[in-house]
Amino acid sequence: MPVLERHDPLAPTRIEKGGRQFEFDAVPVAVATVGDTAFTAWGDGQLRAFRPGAEPETLPVHKGAILSMVAEPSGMILTGGDDGRFCRVTPEGVTDLAVFPRKWVDHVAAGAGGVFAASVGREVHLWDGARRETLTAPSTVGGLAFDRKGGRLAVAHYGGVTIWSREKRGWKPAVLKWAGSHTAVCFSPDDRFVMTRMQENALHGWRLRDKADLRMSGYPTKVKGWAWAGKLPWLATTGADEAILWPFDGAQGPMGRGPMQLAWGGRGYVSAVYALPGHEAVLAGYTSGAVIFSDIDQIAEPRAVKRPTGAPVTLLAVTPLTGWLLVADEEGGVLWAPLGTA
Repeated sequence: MPVLERHDPLAPTRIEKGGRQFEFDAVPVAVATVGDTAFTAWGDGQLRAFRPGAEPETLPVHKGAILSMVAEPSGMILTGGDDGRFCRVTPEGVTDLAVFPRKWVDHVAAGAGGVFAASVGREVHLWDGARRETLTAPSTVGGLAFDRKGGRLAVAHYGGVTIWSREKRGWKPAVLKWAGSHTAVCFSPDDRFVMTRMQENALHGWRLRDKADLRMSGYPTKVKGWAWAGKLPWLATTGADEAILWPFDGAQGPMGRGPMQLAWGGRGYVSAVYALPGHEAVLAGYTSGAVIFSDIDQIAEPRAVKRPTGAPVTLLAVTPLTGWLLVADEEGGVLWAPLGTA
């Protein structure tokens, strides 16, 4: 397991002392890990790559802000920007996959089998091998997600989610309805459930076999981040003064069950969560700037990874091969440090 300190909010942790701190004059937008590299997207249009023992590599990608980023299963990076460009970043450089003049590429997604998609307003542009399709949502797209096999694409929008499924003659839609604005979407790891974050302080979801609704409300603040954690699996979320984990095992999933609350003591609200690769454990970043580690166990003792700084944590990631930790805050600060044994 990682070597971590007991929570002391006043003193630098061992991890902070062993890592490096960086300051960038930009807002961090997204992070994706590939091998030993943590790729970060920024509001100044730059992609910054962090690797163990090296200086961060900066690659100009967009002329404006990067709005979204995802890693393809092949390890390549896709980005969307407010300059209207949908890009692929490879070791050879940056390639424009599509350009939409005077529009924003709000969301991007990638799935198994080489499928990928980008949203521009109400339109979803979908690449499936040599075939490209344009799908239309009822309103501006709030989020995109492929299932495990890349055969279904979930599109979040006002009033619910549309599930587009691959068929012989193209992609066909099925609508899951729930009033309100849905701002992000994901499939459960076993593809039995689809979940959304909402504009209000709540999550919503559906069990796909019968379209039964899942309602998770009562958060004190808006849920801005989530991560699938552990073998059960659990859906870990932000939005409270602890990490909130919902159980998704069994036929009912979280229906009629309460969540587990972990990683307390970071001060303020949890603003970022991350599932530690290869472990039954989570990291929780706080609006105070603290980062707390916890095993997925109701009686687990939380331990400090990073002390409070006053700048809310927006991004968390751990490289799966080397176990290096990246923490970015909304003021442009970055901690890049060895977490321990991955």
